[in-house]
Amino acid sequence: MRNRDPETRGSSKALWRGPCRGTEGWAGLGWAGPGRPLGKGCRSGGAGPVRSSGVGAACPWAAAPPCETRRRLFLPALRRGEAAYVGAVVNGHLVLTAPVQFNIDYTGTEPSSPCNKCLNVSWDSTPPCTCIINFTLEHSFESNVFMYYGLSNFYQNHRRYVKSRDDSQLNGDNSSLLNPSKECEPYRTNEDKPIAPCGAIANSMFNDTLELYRIDNDTKTPITLIKKGIAWWTDKNVKFRNPTGDGNNLTALFQGTTKPVNWPKPVYMLDTEPDNNGFINEDFIVWMRTAALPTFRKLYRLIERKNNLQPTLQAGKYSLHIGYNYPVHSFDGRKRMILSTISWMGGKNPFLGIAYITVGSICFFLGVVLLIIHHKYGNRNTSADIPN
Repeated sequence: MRNRDPETRGSSKALWRGPCRGTEGWAGLGWAGPGRPLGKGCRSGGAGPVRSSGVGAACPWAAAPPCETRRRLFLPALRRGEAAYVGAVVNGHLVLTAPVQFNIDYTGTEPSSPCNKCLNVSWDSTPPCTCIINFTLEHSFESNVFMYYGLSNFYQNHRRYVKSRDDSQLNGDNSSLLNPSKECEPYRTNEDKPIAPCGAIANSMFNDTLELYRIDNDTKTPITLIKKGIAWWTDKNVKFRNPTGDGNNLTALFQGTTKPVNWPKPVYMLDTEPDNNGFINEDFIVWMRTAALPTFRKLYRLIERKNNLQPTLQAGKYSLHIGYNYPVHSFDGRKRMILSTISWMGGKNPFLGIAYITVGSICFFLGVVLLIIHHKYGNRNTSADIPN
């Protein structure tokens, strides 16, 4: 990427410039909502579009860390659930880094897991089951950190699931609000009232809550998690709009509709902030961008770097507080929390690399086979001798 900043061009800072917003990896359903599995091993009847969730807005760039920090990035031990920095030094400058990633599986199927107590709790229990997982970061996260939630064995690319939505309703069309598309069946109406938002995608929206704390001398300090800026700009400002009417009272604008079957509250109560409520709630928008594969992750929160003197997340002890609402055990699914940074090439996404290597290897093998066939049979005389 060409450096266009005259203040950093030619300096070590220029080598650290790169995308500041991550994109979700290749993403992907095992159910149509809590307690409604599509069936173990369910396969897509038609692949949905390949999509990703992330952010497109710009943000301040981080300068290069001190030399001592840079040296420390090269030779960390690889640990379970963590991808270490990979770099090269040219004239004392770091010119390439790989994303750092840390995963925590909090499904709770293991008896020793703190979340095991929540495994069979009803999805609509009040209050929700909560569990706490303590963990240690062996290495600091130097730049902006992206927090994702990940799901496995969840086929969002199922043909009927992908179609189960009403884009006109999501775009704020008043007629579609009260008369949703038939594609939303069986989540089109409930008790003779139109559902807003309708469809299986909205009905199965992820609703676990994740909070992160740093533990220092047995004192827990909350980490600031930013909930805005996680959705694509075009989704937030073009594809998803609230209904229009007199005033900005969403309760009145959604009058005559009812909430999705598996939601604890209506869409106009998703957030207390008006610019993040209703159909333009960013958590909702991120979920509605369906995934292409059964194992996927979606952006949940942002942790921005406050200054260039300290890393965003220092190495040390942390605690993850989980509001366990989203059931996955019924379809043998799994849930995880992911902390990740990005490099100038974006986030950690091994799928494309594996796909390119696989397709390239197949093409190379077929090329060798065709070359051998041509060499062995291509020079043969194709004319046949006709006997007298």
